[in-house]
Amino acid sequence: MKTIDLNCDMGESFGAYTIGMDEKVMAHISSANIACGFHAGDPMVMDKTVKMAMANNVRIGAHPGYPDLMGFGRRSMALTAEEIKQYLVFQVGALMAFCKVHGTALAHVKPHGALYLDAVENKTIARAVAESILSLDPNLYFVALAGKKGETMRQVGEELGLKVVYEAFPDRAYTPEGTLVSRKEPGAVILDPERVAKRALDMANGFVKSVDGKTIELDVQTLCVHGDNLLAVDLVKTIKTTLKANSITIKSMGMKN
Repeated sequence: MKTIDLNCDMGESFGAYTIGMDEKVMAHISSANIACGFHAGDPMVMDKTVKMAMANNVRIGAHPGYPDLMGFGRRSMALTAEEIKQYLVFQVGALMAFCKVHGTALAHVKPHGALYLDAVENKTIARAVAESILSLDPNLYFVALAGKKGETMRQVGEELGLKVVYEAFPDRAYTPEGTLVSRKEPGAVILDPERVAKRALDMANGFVKSVDGKTIELDVQTLCVHGDNLLAVDLVKTIKTTLKANSITIKSMGMKN
């Protein structure tokens, strides 16, 4: 039976502010990308989310971003490669510490927001991200955009000896070039659970339709639903039901069939 990972960006609340529905979503996913305090999250939320993931048998990943709390990490920043590396070591290292305290281990790293998209386009940034992961633990999985547009991330990761996991986004629209439509554009975020589930099934089967109807081939090992999507719970439930009905099992990235 075919398997695929279902991940969600989580732990994005901070202080008195609640973002996402982590408690409800966590029961339906296999991997959690936990914010590390720079674009969202704080020490209390990181601790809580790690424990929540463990209670639900969900694999834990770090979700580091630019130091842009006000912009939720969705704005590019003019940082040097060295600055990016140290910002990621700081963030991922912090989440690794929470994992250690609770007797578990970090499984993967997935850059957040603008940092992720910048790594897709810029080899220097992609290498800075990959080198920071390598310096912390070469056994961590490096999550990269699936498809030809993600080749830079994949090549850099594999050159450094990292295990790369290819990711697609069923709740986001795709450009004809194979990257995500800007959130500034109408229709960039897809909210209809049935449509998102159909796209998840297509992605699990190796393709996605772009906004102009073009078929984009993808080799996908993990599917992402955004935790700040207001319908995240409905989306993950519908995705799971649809995949199961088509003989596809949800299993954490890196887990053997």
